Amino acid sequence: MTVSPSIATATVADRGVGPLLRAWRERRRVSQLELALRAGSSARHISFIETGRSRPSEEMVLRLAGHLEVPVRERNALLLAAGYAPRYPETPLDDPALDALRAGMEQLIRGYEPYPALVVDATYRVLAANRGVLTLTEGVAPHLLEPPLNAIRLTLHPEGLAPRIRNLREWRGHLLAQMERQIALSRSQRLRALYEEVAAYPVPADAPGAEPDEPVPYFALPLRIEHAGHTLSFISSIATFNTPMDVTVAELAIETLLPADPATVKYLQSAVA
Repeated sequence: MTVSPSIATATVADRGVGPLLRAWRERRRVSQLELALRAGSSARHISFIETGRSRPSEEMVLRLAGHLEVPVRERNALLLAAGYAPRYPETPLDDPALDALRAGMEQLIRGYEPYPALVVDATYRVLAANRGVLTLTEGVAPHLLEPPLNAIRLTLHPEGLAPRIRNLREWRGHLLAQMERQIALSRSQRLRALYEEVAAYPVPADAPGAEPDEPVPYFALPLRIEHAGHTLSFISSIATFNTPMDVTVAELAIETLLPADPATVKYLQSAVA
């Protein structure tokens, strides 16, 4: 196992833990007093930590990070900035220690067939996918299916799924907004680079969007995509692990595409055999 902070050790340490904690507190829109009450401390002590007048203990750093819902990777950065060793390892997914987890996820997405399901990491790299996903990707440019396969790139690339998405403008806007929220939370440079890449993909002037007179019988924005002359509708659901203690596990997500109408159910049951 290795511990890999998101920022170089020297850079993090130079900034100090105080400014980083203050940035997270302001991002969460929590006052010093409110954070102090949550953490069983005082506003004065929180102020001293943020201004560098007081060095927090390792336990206090983790307590504040927990109440501010700081991602696991960034908790390591806070510990480094405070002069402590990172707490959370980053275990490669192919490490034998994660064999049971990997097997469980693969069994889960296979059990979801014939409906699409996949496992992605923090930058949407596809780590596993079932036959439902493979059905939807039929006909896309071969270079987009070469490792490392990226779900966002595959979806929005002009040679990917984008030409077949019936509500491309709405779905593209949804994905870009989702990435913006993640970038604000994680400060990931790799995710920002991916965002800038896919946001720059050209969108045809006649790209399909929601029809003005089309009924909207869905409880969430659907992905509406053409496949072999049929329009399939899906609602996306994303699951993550609760209280993870490893950076790799914390950044895994299982996305399932729930059929949004009976026609999609019927078609997939016959298409994915």
